[in-house]
Amino acid sequence: MKFTIITIIYSIGICCVLAAPIDDSQNAQIIRSDFDNIGVDGYRFSYETSDGISRQEEGQLKNPGTEQEAISVRGSVSWVADDGQTYTLTYVADENGYQPEGAHLPQP
Repeated sequence: MKFTIITIIYSIGICCVLAAPIDDSQNAQIIRSDFDNIGVDGYRFSYETSDGISRQEEGQLKNPGTEQEAISVRGSVSWVADDGQTYTLTYVADENGYQPEGAHLPQP
């Protein structure tokens, strides 16, 4: 159950990051993709597209079968924005919530 909730929250967060307007004249192609160790207790993947987006992520099930069962996800995504700059967002999503970091994000 916790895995499902964290996965949904994480997916919403990533969708928000990647939901920037896309120029319809571009059709990005996947130029590299790796999917390793996709299973019950973890996963790992990465990909890169022709428009400069790259992403990598891995998740691991912690404390399986206990009340403290949770998935810990670590990853990053980079993209080239309209201003020509490359932005990188790194994140952790675990029992402590979603924790994004990036030089472009406001600091508390």
